[in-house]
This record gives sequence, structure tokens and C-alpha cells, in this order.
Amino acid sequence: MAFAIVTDSSCNLPEEVIDQFDLSILPLTFMVDGVEHRSYLKGQKTDLKQFYTMMREGKVITTSLPNLKESRELLEGLLASGQDVLYIGFSSGLSGTYQAIDLMLTELAGEYPDRTVMSVDTLAASLGEGLLVYYAAKMRGEGASIGEVRDWLEANKLHLAHWFTVDDLMFLFRGGRVSRTSAWAGTLLSIKPVMHVDDEGHLIPLEKVRGRKKSLKALVDHMEQTANAPVSEQTVFITHGDCLEDAEYVAELVRERFGVTDILINYVDPVIGAHSGPGTMALFFLASER
Repeated sequence: MAFAIVTDSSCNLPEEVIDQFDLSILPLTFMVDGVEHRSYLKGQKTDLKQFYTMMREGKVITTSLPNLKESRELLEGLLASGQDVLYIGFSSGLSGTYQAIDLMLTELAGEYPDRTVMSVDTLAASLGEGLLVYYAAKMRGEGASIGEVRDWLEANKLHLAHWFTVDDLMFLFRGGRVSRTSAWAGTLLSIKPVMHVDDEGHLIPLEKVRGRKKSLKALVDHMEQTANAPVSEQTVFITHGDCLEDAEYVAELVRERFGVTDILINYVDPVIGAHSGPGTMALFFLASER
């Protein structure tokens, strides 16, 4: 039986992939100077270059969960139409989104007892979450059942490696990820953190390197250490905070070092970008461990 795949705008998948796989998206919200915006609207593109320009200009940006009324309407509409629902959610280690939607689905499952309702906390973010959604959608297209897809996600989500770096530590300081002293010292000395998302879904700094190019190469070095073989056959996703040239540089390193041909590049969305800042760079792939 066909089933709907629902995920959050934090998956950072481009519109063409959303359309290709007929995905349903719950948009998280962000506010610029107190004005609320949806991070995703079907058929409408947020001007992300302008968003990052506003960040560089010091605009006050805050974020929040998806609108719960709108989320319930979307989910109930799918169930009422006779579809089962698999919700693949943003890391509970970074947002309250998963808990809120999972609770809502539990309530809806009671109201629609003939439908199958399942959810997965990806413990993932950005195109790490997006890559898991991509694999789930491909499995559905190949005829896998909702239970088979859910089981695959649970078995493999801790093998979805996320490697990040940022260009400006002050945005991580504002988000509570580093101390003021570390942020100032790092800025003065051009120290760039290399981070990953751990098994609990938290963003964790693991090492520091001096200079932007070294930080970008470090992402690919970590891929070399842990990526599942054959690496050349993997699908690799890359996100960036308005630094496309750096994203293309990382993609070229991945192609040269591993022979990977299937690479997707997209922006970090406003909700995640509000905390990581312009110059964020992230690399996602399947690995022996996160």
C-alpha cells in the first residue's frame, strides 16, 4: 500500500527532489526583526542569499517549531485521504520539532485506527536528515513497505555522517555552542572548528584547524576515514551558508579523492542557518560511524 512521507523543512532538500519523490514538508518558522516567515512554502523559493546578507548585516533572527495547526491539517489530510504516514523528523537533540509532531501523530493514530502511522527521529540535521529522507523515498519507489522503510532508517541513521565547519564562530557563540572567549580567540587567530552531529543528535566540536581551506579539507579527510565502501557509488550531499564556491571546492575534492559522481549541493535553510551563520559548510555521507 502506498504511504506518504512527511519531513521537516530542516531536511534542506531542493524543490526538485521534493517534487520528484512527492514529499510532504512541515515548514519550521523564523523571524527577522519580529516578522514571522515560513522556511518552506510549496512552489515558492526563499531568497536565501538575501537571508544570509541580513545575517551579515546583524539582523535579529530567531527560530521556532512548525505551526502546529497547519501541521495537523496537513497530516490529517493525508490520513483522511486513505494514506498511511511515515514522519521522518529533525533531530530531537537540536529541536523540539520531532517531539511535537510525534505527539500529534500519536493523537491522530487514535482518530484514524485503520491507518498506519510511524515516525523516526533521525537524530540528523540539514541534508543529513535530507539524505535519510532521500533513501527512504527511493525505497518506497522500489516497493518497500512503510515498516521496511522505517526499519531501514532506524538501522542506518547512526551511519549517516555529518561533518560541519563554520566561517565565523560568533554565530555559534550566539547559539550557545561556544564560549565568548573561544569565539573571539578563534576569530582573531582564524581558527575554524570541525564539528559533527553525534549519536544523540547534538552538534559537537571535535577539532580546530587554522584557516578556511584546511577546515574544508578536514571534512573530506573525515570522509576518507569512515565512509562506507565502495565510496565511489555513494550519494553525497553538501550544504552551504551562502558560500557556493566553497561547496563546489569540497565537491571537487570528493570527486577527485573517491570518484563519487552523485553529489547534490544546496543551501542551509534559514532555521539552521540562523544558528550556524554565513559560511557554514557541511558534508553528508554513509559511514561506519557518525
